[in-house]
Amino acid sequence: MTLRLGTRRSLMATTQSQMVADAYTARTGRAVELVGVTTFGDVSKAHLAQLGGTGVFVSALRDKLMEGEIDFAVHSLKDLPTKQDPRVTLAAIPARHDHRDALVGRVRFADLAPGARVGTGSPRRVAMLRAMRPDLEYVPIRGNADTRIGKVTSGELDAVVLASAGLTRIGRTSEISQIFEVEELMPAPGQGALAVECLSDREDLVDFLAVLDDPRTRSAVTAEREVLAALEAGCSAPVGAFAHDDGQTLNLTALVVAVDGRRAVRKSTAGSPSEAVSLARTLADEMISEGADRLMGEHSH
Repeated sequence: MTLRLGTRRSLMATTQSQMVADAYTARTGRAVELVGVTTFGDVSKAHLAQLGGTGVFVSALRDKLMEGEIDFAVHSLKDLPTKQDPRVTLAAIPARHDHRDALVGRVRFADLAPGARVGTGSPRRVAMLRAMRPDLEYVPIRGNADTRIGKVTSGELDAVVLASAGLTRIGRTSEISQIFEVEELMPAPGQGALAVECLSDREDLVDFLAVLDDPRTRSAVTAEREVLAALEAGCSAPVGAFAHDDGQTLNLTALVVAVDGRRAVRKSTAGSPSEAVSLARTLADEMISEGADRLMGEHSH
């Protein structure tokens, strides 16, 4: 029996979904077909922040799961709301691709002329870029990667910032002028990782899908997302987090930045990968006691 994999219709989404489908077929011999789903987030031209964050991409796919039109769905993990929906199970988090952000443009970030126009739809990226270069103009943009890159090609913008993993998946790495290290631009929690989701009551499917789960990626992104949840950042407050599990130790760093980029709280911790959740909660508590909540309060809905 062929499994039906639900995906958003964008090139990025269908490409990463096809990668996952192929991986399951290679590992298990089961056929997987892609089912394209148009989401409200793809259709609407409103800014994502006004739509209540990235959850709009996820809910349409979850609806199709509930209706039985698809068997499982693949999301970009950073799009998943941190609050777990009990009806669905995160059956697999495959090995993560590049977690970093990339600059698409003709020159490196430091070499952009003062007043240059840099496009990004992410408050996190704007705040952190502004901390490095307050002299640039940050322009809110949305649309798929192709549309965003086109704004640089046409000269409307001098550069755009996108996730490195996504650019790699759609074969556009040649246009990257710089990849930002974590010290410069802290990624979104879960960035570069994919989430494979199915209904919780499909136990056969939960077990089947688990073959692609990567335990080290799972512990790392669990810590990152737990920090985000504990900071109650939702999608509008600039929070970055990155964790790495080397098999023995989980290292976690998180950063909260004021929207103007002028003040930030940054903390790191390390511990056992099995304690990802408690490590993250403790770190978030420490950040709040150092004033992270006051930085976030300036950016009210």
